[in-house]
Amino acid sequence: MTAPLRVLICEDQALVRAGYVTIFNAQPDMTVVGEAENGHEAVHEALRLRPDVVVMDIQMPLLDGIAATRRLAGPGAEHPMKVLVVTTFTVDGYVYEALRAGASGFLLKDTPPAGLVAGVRTVAAGESLLAPSVTRELIGRYAERLRPAPAADGGGPLAELTPREREVLRLVADGLSNAEIAAELVVAAETVKTHVSRILNKLDLRDRVQAVVLAHRTGLVPPAP
Repeated sequence: MTAPLRVLICEDQALVRAGYVTIFNAQPDMTVVGEAENGHEAVHEALRLRPDVVVMDIQMPLLDGIAATRRLAGPGAEHPMKVLVVTTFTVDGYVYEALRAGASGFLLKDTPPAGLVAGVRTVAAGESLLAPSVTRELIGRYAERLRPAPAADGGGPLAELTPREREVLRLVADGLSNAEIAAELVVAAETVKTHVSRILNKLDLRDRVQAVVLAHRTGLVPPAP
């Protein structure tokens, strides 16, 4: 029997936090292992409990959710964790900073419970998750801020990828799931999963969010008009 996903809830509003606990503990494959009401507690509890997924609010006292995410999943983290940011804010800067801090997903608080549950499962599985309102255009603008010289021809960071892997990466950046990519390329979903895994390993990327950003940064995906 597979062990349930261990979830840590980081949210300063007690009522919202209680709602998350009820939602996740009602799932047969999840269990809430801890709660935090400020950023310092979030970091402390995450390092102590080592959950599978940290559900993180952005606006919290003492230390905001982005700073807490950076400590848990950013470049300096010894063992990066999977952080799902859930917030009321859709301002570009928050999305940029959450992605830069190492978040694996970004959802809005008005996401229905089923979507929130699916989000935790998606992030736990190592896939990226972005709210529908966080569009390809928005990700593209974020990537443009960090973009080095384009190398869509296979040079630069993409040099180690095969033509098929670059094609899969482009489709990942377009927001397609593994099943949708499989249908597009007329291959098995398991084959796509293998390609994605190899892409992440070759490019030393943690998850699909980082892969999407890199695809934009290298010019593999053209800038949004």
